[in-house]
Amino acid sequence: MLEFIFLSFIIGAGTGGELCVSRAMKTVGEVHDFRPAALARFVWRAVRVGWMWIGIALMTLAFFSLLAMLSMENVSFVVPVTALSYAAGAIGASVFLRERLSRQRWLGVLVVCIGVTLVWLSRR
Repeated sequence: MLEFIFLSFIIGAGTGGELCVSRAMKTVGEVHDFRPAALARFVWRAVRVGWMWIGIALMTLAFFSLLAMLSMENVSFVVPVTALSYAAGAIGASVFLRERLSRQRWLGVLVVCIGVTLVWLSRR
């Protein structure tokens, strides 16, 4: 049961963090100038966006959940099962970021989910 809770945090918080950071970076814009002063200004703009801090906090929670999960389960189980974050990312990008995903991407997500199911079933 505890493993399921940590897995949920890894997938939910990790994906949520990535979506929040992506939203923040879309607000800030692209990097076009790679001189040190321009990069410093870019970073300064990025750290002033609230979504960035929410994303960092969520990704931190996911990281420590991953550490906890790795202390309980084998890495050969944990890493493949956390691939569910790819499915969560696709769904989150579609809903939260309003991205359009092709059928081919959805098929890829389905393949990942089938693979995770096989790994999960091999646990018993």
